[in-house]
Amino acid sequence: MFESIGLQDIVDSETEFIPLITSEDEEAMNNEETPLELPILPIKNTVLFPGVVLPITVGRDKSIKLVQDAYKGDRTIGVASQKDQGVEDPEFEDLNNIGTVAKIIRLLKMPDGSTTVIIQGKKRFEMIDVLATEPYMRAKVREFAEIKPQRNIKKFEALVDSLKDLALQIIKVSPNIPSEAAFAIKNIESYSFLINFISSNMNAAVSDKQKLLETADLRKRAEMVLEYLTKELQMLELKNDIQSKVKTDIDHQQREYFLHQQLKTIQEELGGNPQDEMVQNLKKRAKDKKWNEKTAKAFKKEVERLERMNPQGADYSVQLNYIELLLDLPWNHYSKDKFDLARAQKILDRDHYGLEKVKERIIEHLAVLKLKGSMKSPILCLYGPPGVGKTSLGKSVAEALGREYARMSLGGLRDEAEIRGHRKTYIGALPGRIIQNIKKAGTSNPVFILDEMDKLGRDSHGDPSSAMLEVLDPEQNSTFYDNYVELDYDLSNVMFIATANALGTIHPALRDRMEMIEVNGYTVEEKVEIAKRHLVPKQIKQNGVPDKEIKLGKGVLEKIVEDYTNESGVRGLEKRIGKVVRFRAKQMALDEKYTTTVMVDDLETILGPSHARDKYQDNDVAGVVTGLAWTPTGGDILFIESSLTKGKGKLTLTGNLGDVMKESAMLALEFLKSHSDTIGLEQEVFDKWNVHIHVPEGATPKDGPSAGITILTALASAFTQRKVKKYLAMTGEITLRGKVLPVGGIKEKILAAKRANIKEIILSSKNEKDINEINPRYIKGLTFHYVDDMMDVIDKALTNQKVEKALKVA
Repeated sequence: MFESIGLQDIVDSETEFIPLITSEDEEAMNNEETPLELPILPIKNTVLFPGVVLPITVGRDKSIKLVQDAYKGDRTIGVASQKDQGVEDPEFEDLNNIGTVAKIIRLLKMPDGSTTVIIQGKKRFEMIDVLATEPYMRAKVREFAEIKPQRNIKKFEALVDSLKDLALQIIKVSPNIPSEAAFAIKNIESYSFLINFISSNMNAAVSDKQKLLETADLRKRAEMVLEYLTKELQMLELKNDIQSKVKTDIDHQQREYFLHQQLKTIQEELGGNPQDEMVQNLKKRAKDKKWNEKTAKAFKKEVERLERMNPQGADYSVQLNYIELLLDLPWNHYSKDKFDLARAQKILDRDHYGLEKVKERIIEHLAVLKLKGSMKSPILCLYGPPGVGKTSLGKSVAEALGREYARMSLGGLRDEAEIRGHRKTYIGALPGRIIQNIKKAGTSNPVFILDEMDKLGRDSHGDPSSAMLEVLDPEQNSTFYDNYVELDYDLSNVMFIATANALGTIHPALRDRMEMIEVNGYTVEEKVEIAKRHLVPKQIKQNGVPDKEIKLGKGVLEKIVEDYTNESGVRGLEKRIGKVVRFRAKQMALDEKYTTTVMVDDLETILGPSHARDKYQDNDVAGVVTGLAWTPTGGDILFIESSLTKGKGKLTLTGNLGDVMKESAMLALEFLKSHSDTIGLEQEVFDKWNVHIHVPEGATPKDGPSAGITILTALASAFTQRKVKKYLAMTGEITLRGKVLPVGGIKEKILAAKRANIKEIILSSKNEKDINEINPRYIKGLTFHYVDDMMDVIDKALTNQKVEKALKVA
C-alpha cells in the first residue's frame, strides 16, 4: 500500500531534493526520449506531475521489488494513479491511462522498516497495453505530448501571473501552508513547471488532479487551475470573514453553533458525523427492544428531538441520558423461572437453617407458578428481630427461582423522589431507585428486596411510604409511573420481598398490601447448628486460619451463645466467633503454643468475663414474680417486684414503665380490691398499706400489656404473703373483669424461659396454638398451664406456704 507524502511536508527537511526547474532544465527534460515500455508503479491519494519531486512510501512487495530493481538500473519508472483508492492490488484496468515518467532520486530505508522512494516527474505518457504483471507490472507506453500556446503569448503570461498571485494569496491566508511554499513559487521560472507545481500541491481531489494531468493543452490546464484556486481563495476568505465576524458580533451560543457546523463539515469530509452515527446506533438498539406501541412511539419522538438539538447545548446530554435509559431498561424482558421444587428446597435449606414457614411459602409460590404457568408475584414481608437472615433469604429465593437479584435499602429514606424519580426539568434529575435497580438487574422479573421497610421516614419533600403504595399493589404496579421515565412500567412480575423489624411503624395501607411472614428468633440449638454450618467456616476463611488449626466444639458454641450473646439473630454470635478465630490467628503469627481444639475454659481468656443473663431466682420473698417479655433482640425474662409499707393505699410505679404497663398495674390492683374476699383479704387492708411496684433495669424502657398477670400475681403474693411456685414464669394481658387475654412474641418468650431454667409457664388458653407451632424439641422439659381467668392464675401460681418473717397484713 502507498501513502503519498505532500511536498509541503518536506520543504524544510528535504530542500536539496526540490530543484527549481529553469526553462533550460525544462527544455532538456522535454527532449528526453520516452521509453517504449516502463515498469509501472501504482500510487493512490495523489498524482505525480512533470518536474515535481514527490516522496512516496512503498509497502507492497511488488512495488518494493520494482523500485529496488529500477534503482540498480537506469532509475526510470512509470507512475500512474489508481482509479479506486480502495483497491489493494491494482490490475492494468484499475489504473489511469495517463501517467508520468519518473526518475528515482533517492531510495531511503526508514527507521520503522518501511521504504521511501523520492522521485521526480519528467514527462507524461499514455499506457497502451500491459506486457507483464510479475514480478511487477510492465506496460507498453507512448509519449503524451504537451501542447504549448503558440499565440496570444502575452495573454497566457498574464494568466500565469494571475495563477502565481492567487497561489501566493492562498499561502498568505491559509494557516496550514508553510511560508516556504511562497519562496518556491516566486523562484520558479518555467511556466509549465509552475502550473504543475501548483497543481500538485493545491487542495483538490485526486480525480481533479488527474484531469489536469490528462489535459495536454497548457493554456486550458492553466485556466482549470485558476478556476480551482479562485474557488479555494473564495472559501478561505469567506471562512476568515465568518471567523472574524464570530469574534466580534455573535454571542456565545451562536459561536458554538458555528463551530459545530464547521466540525460537522470536517467530520463528513473525514467519513461521517459522530452525532449521526450515535443516533443511528440508538435506533439500531431500539429494534431489539420488546416494548409496546406507546413506548416505541415515545422513543421515536425523543430521538427525533435529539437529532434537532445542538450537541453543544446544555439540554443535549440530558436528552441523551433519557434515551439511553429507555434503551437500558429491560422492557418486557423476563428471565425464565425454574420449577424444580426439590432443587429450590435444597437451596433454601443449604443457606438458612430453620425458617420453615418462610421456606414453605416460597415453595408454595413456586408450586402455583409451575401449575398455572404465570401469576402476579406476591408481595411478601418478612418481619422479625435483626440478624435472623431476612435480607440474605432474598438471595436464596432469587437463586431458587433462577431470577436476578436486586436490593434497595429503605432505612432513613425521606424523599419521595427516591422512589418515583425527579422530573427531567430539574438539574441532575435521575429516575427513582426502583427503576434504577430494575435497570441494573437487566430483567423485568427480578427478586427485589425492600430492606428495612419499617425505617421509612417522611419530611417536607414528601412521604416515601405513600409512594410505595403503588409499587407494592399487584393491582396497580403493572402501570408504575416514574416521574423521570414518564412512561408506565410493568412491575407486576417483580417478586418484592420486604423486610422489617417491627410492624408498628409501617404505614397501615402499605402493611395491608403485603403478606406478613414472621421470622422468629433462633433457639440455642438452632444457633449452634447455624454456627457449625455457616459462621465458623466463614470466619475461618475470612481470617486466613487453616481449617485443621482450629476446632470449635458444640459445648464451646453453646457457651458463647448462652453467656456471650443476647439476641434473637446470629450477628453477635458471628462477631464472637470471629474474635475466637482471630485469637488463634494471633497465636499462629506469634508462634505461640496452642491446642487445636478451643476449650470452654479458654473463652474467658479470649472473650473476657461472660455476661450471663438472669436465671430464675428463688421464691423466698413474697411479691416477686418472674415474667416473660419480648424485645427487638428476642425474648427475655423480667422480675416484677412489689412491696408493701404502711400508709394510705398509695400506688407507686418505678422502672421506666410505659403508659400501657402502668395501666396494667392499676388494673391489677383494682381487680385485687374487687376480689379481696376470694383470696382471703379484708377490703380495709388496701387502705392501710402503700403499694410499690418496681421492674428492675430501670434504665431500660418497658411497655406493653403482657405483664398484666405477672403484676397481679406479684400483688396477690405481697398482700397474702404466700410464696410463688418455684421455677414458674408467666405472660398475659388482663381485663378489669379478670379475663386473661393472649399476647404476642410467644416463641421468643418461651425460648427465654427455657434459657433461664424455667420449668412451668402460665399463659392464655388462646396462646396454645402458638405453642403448637413451636418444634417440640425446643420446648422439651417445659410444662404449660393454659388459663382464661385471673383466679386460675393465682391458684396455679401461689402456694399455701407463707414466707418466713411474713408481714402481718390485716
